[in-house]
Amino acid sequence: MHTVAVLALPDTIPFDLATPIETLGRLPGYRVEVCAATPAVAAGPIRIAVEHGLDALERADTVVVPGRDSFDPLDPEILDALRKAAANGRRIASICVGAFTLAEAGLLDGLRATTHWLAADEFRRRFPAVELDPGVLYVDCGQFITSAGATAGIDMCLHLVRRDFGAAAAAHASRLAVAPLHRDGGQAQFIARPTPPPSGAGLAPVLAWLEANAHRDLSLADIAAQAGLSVRTLNRRFHDETGRSPIQWLAAARIRRAQELLETTGHGVERIAHLAGFPSPTNFREQFKRTTGVTPQAYRATFT
Repeated sequence: MHTVAVLALPDTIPFDLATPIETLGRLPGYRVEVCAATPAVAAGPIRIAVEHGLDALERADTVVVPGRDSFDPLDPEILDALRKAAANGRRIASICVGAFTLAEAGLLDGLRATTHWLAADEFRRRFPAVELDPGVLYVDCGQFITSAGATAGIDMCLHLVRRDFGAAAAAHASRLAVAPLHRDGGQAQFIARPTPPPSGAGLAPVLAWLEANAHRDLSLADIAAQAGLSVRTLNRRFHDETGRSPIQWLAAARIRRAQELLETTGHGVERIAHLAGFPSPTNFREQFKRTTGVTPQAYRATFT
């Protein structure tokens, strides 16, 4: 019997906590225990009574760490328990911003990991020693597995079932969860692309102009002329204010326009490529897949 300890942290996210309980706990071969440092923990609008203490981590084969609605430092006792479990060879997985807890314990240093895309910048700021990839649904580094936001936890749990008991068991688990065994693309297709800052702030006028004119065949010189700047100054200002080059921002504006058209119209790919400013349908498909991780057709199927 494979024992899974789900660690209920203070301010735990109920959905994240329930994901491994429901996905793994209903399968033969798994025993799921919920544990915490205290007999009860806050979980959004509810409080959860917990039967097991942190010693459950010592007897678990896998430890799952859900996300929490707080970035406040955790009790050192919790972090020490995670470090001890890791040192004893326990497999440790996180869901959503649960990766912050693993990183706070120092378990992800030098490793590749993921978390919810909305928390990616904060994660990088706090844990520069971790190689963050916010574009994927989960990352498996062997002993440590991290997953992205919300339903990506289900993807990760199904992956764990495949690792533990094979593809047939994972397929059965996916049917029970009414979830696909494998989803095309990754987290990148859900990321909201940067939009222009409020009017009047720095480059806001030229950014708004780019949004309105992204469908045109624009060169760097065209953008610089609109901004009333030299090309060199334009590049410097863009990097300082947006972290991107003007051409990168233009490409992102075209992707945003294409996403909008895919979501709200029945236009074909050729028409959308033209309306969004891409030089050809082939170029559109390549750039869209590179940016979002899925094809335009797959994106439309997901978001219409």
